[in-house]
Amino acid sequence: MTHVTVIGAGAFGGWTALALRRRGAHVTLVDAWGPGNARASSGGETRVIRATYGTREIYTRMAIRALELWRAHNVMFGGGLIRPSGVLWMFRADDGFAGASAAALRDAGMPVERLAPREAAARFPQIAFDDVMSVMWEPEAGYLFARRACEHVVDRFVAEGGDYLEAAVKTPIETDGRDLAAVRLEGGDTIEADAFVFACGPWLGQIFPGVLGTRVSVTRQEVYYFGTPAGDIRFADPAMPVWLDYGERVMYGIPVNAYRGFKIADDTSGPPMDPTNGSRDVSAAGVAATRAFMARRFPALAAAPLVGSEVCQYESTPDAHFILDRHPAAGNVWIAGGGSGHGFKMGPAIGESMAVCVLDGAAPDPTFALARFSTPQAGGSRPRWS
Repeated sequence: MTHVTVIGAGAFGGWTALALRRRGAHVTLVDAWGPGNARASSGGETRVIRATYGTREIYTRMAIRALELWRAHNVMFGGGLIRPSGVLWMFRADDGFAGASAAALRDAGMPVERLAPREAAARFPQIAFDDVMSVMWEPEAGYLFARRACEHVVDRFVAEGGDYLEAAVKTPIETDGRDLAAVRLEGGDTIEADAFVFACGPWLGQIFPGVLGTRVSVTRQEVYYFGTPAGDIRFADPAMPVWLDYGERVMYGIPVNAYRGFKIADDTSGPPMDPTNGSRDVSAAGVAATRAFMARRFPALAAAPLVGSEVCQYESTPDAHFILDRHPAAGNVWIAGGGSGHGFKMGPAIGESMAVCVLDGAAPDPTFALARFSTPQAGGSRPRWS
């Protein structure tokens, strides 16, 4: 039986470990702080799931497959992983992204509507559409419960015979131009395996500095939760959908759920972030800018109190494509990362794909290959389609 060690129990690593185990491999899953922990890119309360990607149809197809798997696992886990609230896109300019996304969704058999602002305002009177030029409605999209999902995946993995270990792998990983025999833990122990998958999110550059380096940049992202008026259900699921405001910046939000508050965040890449020791306090400037936006788009929440916040991070590649590939100098080492702010929802599909690569020797899609980086590149802002 093939023994595979997966390092990282977030969206990419957890689902990969589960898919490998279900294909009969002996799998050891290792994480330094636990699935969905506060330092991980897969931590936090919720994530958007949608299939709108403009002309990047590879992601539309992947998102649709992931949605199928999320739905199946939601039933298996007894519910509570996914909410089909729908996703409302608001465009402040005539952007080709909307038309390309709608065409790709229709071609894939997914429902989508193009709305005039006045039609959207009639459906969602709690939103101000004054400066919106066009609207797109993705009814089968919604949001996922992130940390809960990571925990469920690891629980399922263990229940199905996988081995989970909370420990830190010593870095960097040196392959010396040959296959890797074992990884060493910070405490001195080692784990031997036939193959290894490193799904370590923002730490990938530290783990493989020679191969990745700045090709995975880590940025600080602030998330806010605002309190709604007592008894006011206009901003809660199901009255309120997930929404994205596509202007000079891309703002997005998730309706009130699990009594946490109205979630809102700026999708623009923030400043560099140390994922291990960086401050997790939000900035006064960020709160002020978000309040100003809310006053325009959600007038009833102009004076809403800040009831919670969190600082997470994006780990982005220069082109915002994932990295799903074999290590160029070690044939039994695979790298899965570069979520670039849009990877969490893809976890089930990525796990399925990685299991085929590791166990069957299948070649990864060239879109995600390391070979696309012909020369070292510095990280930067992610392309707007992400």
